[in-house]
Amino acid sequence: MGDQKRHKILMVSDFFYPNFGGVENHIYYLSQCLLKLSHKVVVLTHAYGNRSGVRYMTGGLKVYYIPWKPFLMQNTLPTFYGTLPIMRTILIREKITLVHGHQAFSTLCHEALMHARTMGYKVVFTDHSLYGFADVGSIHMNKVLQFTLADVSQAICVSHTSKENTVLRSGLPPEKVFVIPNAVDTAMFRPAPEKLSQDEIVIVVISRLVYRKGADLLVEVIPEVCRLFPNDLVRFIVGGDGPKRVRLEEMREKNSLQDRVEMLGAVPHARVQSVLISGHIFLNSSLTEAFCIAILEAASCGLLTVSTRIGGVPEVLPNDMIVLAEPDPSDMVRAITKAISILPKIDPQVMHLRMKKLYSWHDVAKRTEIVYDRALGCPNQNLIDRLSRYLPCGSWADKLFCLVMIIDFLFCRLLQLWQPTEDIEEAPDFRLPNSQYSEFKEGGM
Repeated sequence: MGDQKRHKILMVSDFFYPNFGGVENHIYYLSQCLLKLSHKVVVLTHAYGNRSGVRYMTGGLKVYYIPWKPFLMQNTLPTFYGTLPIMRTILIREKITLVHGHQAFSTLCHEALMHARTMGYKVVFTDHSLYGFADVGSIHMNKVLQFTLADVSQAICVSHTSKENTVLRSGLPPEKVFVIPNAVDTAMFRPAPEKLSQDEIVIVVISRLVYRKGADLLVEVIPEVCRLFPNDLVRFIVGGDGPKRVRLEEMREKNSLQDRVEMLGAVPHARVQSVLISGHIFLNSSLTEAFCIAILEAASCGLLTVSTRIGGVPEVLPNDMIVLAEPDPSDMVRAITKAISILPKIDPQVMHLRMKKLYSWHDVAKRTEIVYDRALGCPNQNLIDRLSRYLPCGSWADKLFCLVMIIDFLFCRLLQLWQPTEDIEEAPDFRLPNSQYSEFKEGGM
């Protein structure tokens, strides 16, 4: 790929390794595949414990852990302008051409997109979650998203349901929003070499034990399933931690299910596959999901999935690989009963091969590359033209948003006088030979 087509991308989010989750995995795997396509990728996130400064990951992926500590739920404290000096230095030093922010909950993402637009960079935003419209938290988040996306070049959602949700919340024109699903590392998530015996059906749950993930549903569903299938025919393995773990422990004690419900606690991502292949059915009880990578990982390991019919979940798998239920205990018990009856027809190896064809991180990277090309093709705009984009944001919000952007513009000009661009040393590009990627390519991503 020639340099004229080579993008230099800055991925920004509060959520990245060593933290584990869907957003973290998405950024990592997408970055690795973009590097494979000869693009330059740099990741910007906040410090995690003693992990601060510059680190290199697999494939030469450069990560800036800036010295900002998380404030709430792995998010940094909003500063509006506090991150501008260090972000400006990184953007210039790494010769970035495009900024890609991830997750609406990420404070660092919103500030990076704002500063990047002020400096004239093209920006892309990926939304990984669904939000409501009625509660106070959602109303606040939707207004922040409207501010950020008013001046975004292009946006990406992980499902069609997520796209509808984002367009409604932000007022972004639908033609600027692309749908690119997540994927799964099929080399890591492989089924067991031998098909498990079905004398005892093992149902696996791996999730954060919080309200949004439907932990309260599990408290009602598990005892009922155990009652319907006595004599240890069905057993549960629950992996994950969170405030709702206490309720699950109490349920297990109350119903004397210690021998049928195994609580693993927090499961490191490296151990998820070994837990999955010990079961036959994967149970997802989430109350809201834009996509749910956990379902892909389970299907890649050959597990039949039972899931709530919410958000973008119905878009994830073909009908013969998943049994959907309403987020109601009785309907979920019915779905689990149906899944147990069709288990003999499931071949884990065939399911794994189908997943390799359906989902690929290389395909995600190529589709994201098209969005980058579209973003860089957007016309440049001066400050006045950009401020006009905030006028539809509300009778008082439009004035506040314009004021925030004007101050950001003036602060950026002040930094330019204090430390001119030519005084910032550019970092040499670090690119591994293609042979260094062979192990990653063999990984099946």
